[in-house]
This record gives sequence, structure tokens and C-alpha cells, in this order.
Amino acid sequence: MPVHLFTPAGMLQPTPYHHVAVATGTRHVYVSGQIARTPDGDRVAPGDLAGQVAHALRNTATGLAGAGATFDDVVRLTFYVVRWTPEKIDAFMAGVGEVAGELGLGDRLPPASLIGVDCLFEPDVLVEVEATAVLD
Repeated sequence: MPVHLFTPAGMLQPTPYHHVAVATGTRHVYVSGQIARTPDGDRVAPGDLAGQVAHALRNTATGLAGAGATFDDVVRLTFYVVRWTPEKIDAFMAGVGEVAGELGLGDRLPPASLIGVDCLFEPDVLVEVEATAVLD
């Protein structure tokens, strides 16, 4: 596997993600703009952060698969969440938990950032996901 995920001693623990990813591959995969929409553009889980996180991660997995990658190859995830407050963490993590086994996310995400934003490109979109993967 070209990606080694870990958290060195001395870094914040526990977290639901690893702090460091070391990749040895030469082919990079970038997936961005993943939201809670079907391939036909139908909205999924309007008003439901957990449901939107789960579906956006499923769409991210589809994008990765299209390039021959899985979440095992991901070195970084970025989540943009509308009107983020710390009180939303339970709903956010419920969405991750809903699909973790299905998508092979394991018990901890790759290095990840959660960025609060005022809005995304459409008013019903609550979360957008980006992933970077490295393949040999």
C-alpha cells in the first residue's frame, strides 16, 4: 500500500482522524465537489447533515473508484460544512459512521480538515467533500 497513516506521539489524541499520511506513489488522484446528490442531480437528505455527509462520502468513493483508488489510498480529506458550530460534531460523525464500514474508512479517517463556511453553491447543500489520493 503506498499510503501509511499515523499519529506521532506528542500530537493531539484522541481524534477521529490520523494526523499524518506518508505516500510513496507517483499517480495522484483529486476528487472534489462531492455533495449529497444522485447522478441525476436529485437532492439527498435535505436539511440532514448526517445524511448529507454519508452521501457525499459515497460520491467521493465513486470518484475514487473511477480512478482505480479507494479510501485506503487517500492521504487527505477536506470537509466544508455550512454554518459550522461545535454542536454539529455528533451529526457529522454519525454521517461518517453510517458509511465507514461500507466504504472501508476504518476506525479513523485519513488526515482531515473540517472547515466551516457561510454557504456553498446551492442553499440546500450542507457539506462538500474533497479527497486527495496517491497510487503507485
